[in-house]
Amino acid sequence: MLRKVCTCLLVVLALFTSVVTLAAQTSNSKKVFMITDMEGVDGIFDSDLQCMPYESPRWQESHKLLTEEVNAAVEGLNSGGATDVVVWDGHDSSRTLSVLDIHPKARLLTGEPISPTLELDPSYSAVVFIGQHAMAGAAKAILSHSYSSKGIQNIWVNGKPTGEIGARVMLAGVFNIPVIMLSGDTAACAELHDLVPQAECAEVKSGVSRTAGFMLSHPAACTLIREKAQRAMERLADFKPYKISGPVEVKVESTPRGATTFRPREGVEQLNDRTWVFRGKNLLDAWLKWSSF
Repeated sequence: MLRKVCTCLLVVLALFTSVVTLAAQTSNSKKVFMITDMEGVDGIFDSDLQCMPYESPRWQESHKLLTEEVNAAVEGLNSGGATDVVVWDGHDSSRTLSVLDIHPKARLLTGEPISPTLELDPSYSAVVFIGQHAMAGAAKAILSHSYSSKGIQNIWVNGKPTGEIGARVMLAGVFNIPVIMLSGDTAACAELHDLVPQAECAEVKSGVSRTAGFMLSHPAACTLIREKAQRAMERLADFKPYKISGPVEVKVESTPRGATTFRPREGVEQLNDRTWVFRGKNLLDAWLKWSSF
């Protein structure tokens, strides 16, 4: 009888130890989601020349530039304490990055469709941007646009001008995830700092117009990105998610060429030929009425 009791106690102890170990591993996990784009990459200044997958004359060079910036960021994040890095191929329908070239310590999220929430969930500890551009209309911002350079002129969230940076900072906040770092041009860095003043930014270029600017050398840009990514992870405790309280109104103004007709319904209203308003009880509710239509 005593032997059976001892055996049961050992089994319980083993189970308890496993649970404690799993909890410790979970609490120590630092999973990072990396949003990538191409227009904010060092050396990129012309969409037709550089940014159209397999069509642009300098596409292979652009692919190499982005891939090496991404891999530099992965190295920095890992050095700073990240335990898992997921890289989302966010440029041009997810046709830009390849598992042949991606850092072996990263996982690649690629292909379409994915959810409007980018497959984010509360298991992530941080979000970073690599190769990110500024919003449409930003001053001296290289290849600035908001989701579609031909389709969208302005987006406002509760009256605040918002581009891809702002929308994704707010989206991350829905899942209680802070945004900690960005690489891109001067305007993109300023856009993130308006929302997250303490964020680390790798300013790899500075625009003089929408299609010209001063660029770092590629090795210098990768070194800067690696350093900023490591520093951001080391400072992870300093960051808080960006929260926006409800109700929320998302107003979208199309360009004349990009005017779209939505179906008026609860929370969706047309203001004029080019402007629609999407209202919800919170950010996700309002945003999905537009982005998932």
